[in-house]
Amino acid sequence: MTDIRTTPIEADRFYHIYNRGINGENIFKSDRNYLFFLNKMAEFIIPVCDVYAYCLMPNHFHLLVKIKSDVELESLVKVRNHDKAFAGLHSPQNIFSKQFARIFNSYSQAFNKENNRHGSLIESPFKRKQITSDEYLINTIIYIHQNPQNHFITSEFSKYNFSSYQSILSHSKTLLKRNEVIELFDNRENFIISHKKVIDLDCEF
Repeated sequence: MTDIRTTPIEADRFYHIYNRGINGENIFKSDRNYLFFLNKMAEFIIPVCDVYAYCLMPNHFHLLVKIKSDVELESLVKVRNHDKAFAGLHSPQNIFSKQFARIFNSYSQAFNKENNRHGSLIESPFKRKQITSDEYLINTIIYIHQNPQNHFITSEFSKYNFSSYQSILSHSKTLLKRNEVIELFDNRENFIISHKKVIDLDCEF
């Protein structure tokens, strides 16, 4: 069985990416922490991935992303080859892990400074599973959104502030692939109805 920490990341494919704090420690302690992490996602992940769903929990997080195509990544490297954030990228294949590492490192440094702690905060390397079918894709979106309720953080996952559920149903500006997500469920009504079924994926957290 392929190690979920070494599953190769390929262009133009969907992945469920998830990770947690070292020894299960909390990695988010305040609303400011959650918002800072989301800002880092926008800065480092959006250029290389399309984000379809996310959920940030006190001691772990889940992301559902689609890696951009080889052509898009090659163009990105050419356009931003003088950008420090993209320095040292020898090929488009390297860009994914480097960008994910940057968001984790940047967030960890800020969190450690704020909480007067030292050392690693988030497990490395991050866990990832390739999404291999539309059914798996849909179920993963539902699973990610149901996570706060499954972990007894809230009694109603639909009201949890730090997942993509509310953003997908809203009409406000978003970096999420909102329309594409709704299309997977056919329409908004079916998106809501589909989230009422219990989804149990094979994840450690």
